[in-house]
Amino acid sequence: MEGVRPGGGVPAAGGPGSAPASAAGSFPSLFPPGLHGIYGECRRLYPEQPNPLQVTAILKYWLGGPDPLDYVSMYRNLGNPTLNVPEHWHYVSFGLSDLYGDNRVHEFTGTDGPSGFGFELTFRLKRETGESAPPTWPAELMQGLARYVFQSENTFCSGDHVSWHSPLDNSESRIQHMLLTEDPQMQPVQTPFGVVTFLQIVGVCTEELHAAQQWNGQGILELLRTVPVAGGPWLITDMRRGETIFEIDPHLQQERVDKGIETDGSNLSGVSAKCAWDDLSRPPEDDEDTRSICIGTQPRRLSGKDTEQIRETLRRGLEINSKPVLPPINAQRQNGLNHDRAPSRKDSLESESSAAIIPHELIRTRQLESVHLKFNQESGALIPLCLRGRLLHGRHFTYKSITGDTAITFVSTGVEGAFATEEHPYAAHGPWLQILLTEEFVEKMLEDLEDLNSPEEFKLPKEYSWPEKKLKVSILPDAVFDNPLH
Repeated sequence: MEGVRPGGGVPAAGGPGSAPASAAGSFPSLFPPGLHGIYGECRRLYPEQPNPLQVTAILKYWLGGPDPLDYVSMYRNLGNPTLNVPEHWHYVSFGLSDLYGDNRVHEFTGTDGPSGFGFELTFRLKRETGESAPPTWPAELMQGLARYVFQSENTFCSGDHVSWHSPLDNSESRIQHMLLTEDPQMQPVQTPFGVVTFLQIVGVCTEELHAAQQWNGQGILELLRTVPVAGGPWLITDMRRGETIFEIDPHLQQERVDKGIETDGSNLSGVSAKCAWDDLSRPPEDDEDTRSICIGTQPRRLSGKDTEQIRETLRRGLEINSKPVLPPINAQRQNGLNHDRAPSRKDSLESESSAAIIPHELIRTRQLESVHLKFNQESGALIPLCLRGRLLHGRHFTYKSITGDTAITFVSTGVEGAFATEEHPYAAHGPWLQILLTEEFVEKMLEDLEDLNSPEEFKLPKEYSWPEKKLKVSILPDAVFDNPLH
């Protein structure tokens, strides 16, 4: 449960109560130093608002509560008419960084590195005419992102994108996903427990998210800054925005995004996904070697060395799922959040089952004659991105299963270090499958998979087959992956 209360300067160290701003000067030792440092940056921006409204976790996370953020402060920002920046509400989180320095939430690792996860979240929401108080739903949105970070230990960085699959405010809005960027006003803070930076959430439409996936997040953020109604220079989210930047200015898609994809390719090198693969070159009754990965089977776990190799292959990952609600902190699996970046604390490829129970040297690499790839619709829709934005630029792309240790990496002929070769284009190392595709075959696949670009016309299940290459791809309903035994 959360409560909204008038802020009172820096909340006291012992709980959800607060003290007046004047007390902060008289009794600075009463206040957590990490929290005090962030509050100081807020006071620099809003000296006239020493007591902002706050959403506070009634039962703190470190006391067993479900919400990782202790507080979310809400300020009224008058904008900047000269820069065409409208008046808006500015939200700032407290809790992703180390507020207390006593290991109650974050391990204290010194003053030189990041404090806690190294960042706090901010959000700028356009103020509606006549609105006298800030809406509180952004605080729950920030709690949702914080739950993901605490559960997965995956951190965010500027340029990352987050697929939410639902209007951010639970309305009928087209703003259903998020990009992340540096807050335009808040500066990094040095606290006694490390450095804290401020990452701003920017609400975007589905078409803008797809463009960020196909090209890169920073490029789309720059386009949003040039369109006042879509964010402007401070990237303010307007939940009533009814048009994408590409509808507002059709030239942006062709002249900026398409050209960027053609020139730069995509910087998204992998996703966590609903996927699986079968070895069709071996009879199904041959279960002596369990490296054929099938829905409903328990694949061998990735060794530590394999995990390290895939980490290098998949330096950016995101959760593919259609559910907008994040799970509890202690859930075994991460669902509902699509995040495009692998972390610094814990790699997104490290599942709890990724223990090195099979020595790397005892798992031989197998050349396969024929393979069957299986994806849910959202994962399958990224195959053209994989082929056009990655492989045609001499790069690789990895799908990592969210339901097990299965991994599928597509590689081009120019990628070094792959165990798939032109002579043996399908190769598996335990549950990790690599598929090497020549440029000629990639072009053929892009032609055959063209209907993946029109999901509204898509009917499942859908199968694509290239008999001469002994490759089959199936796009299956989510239920197949959610309930593998049914």
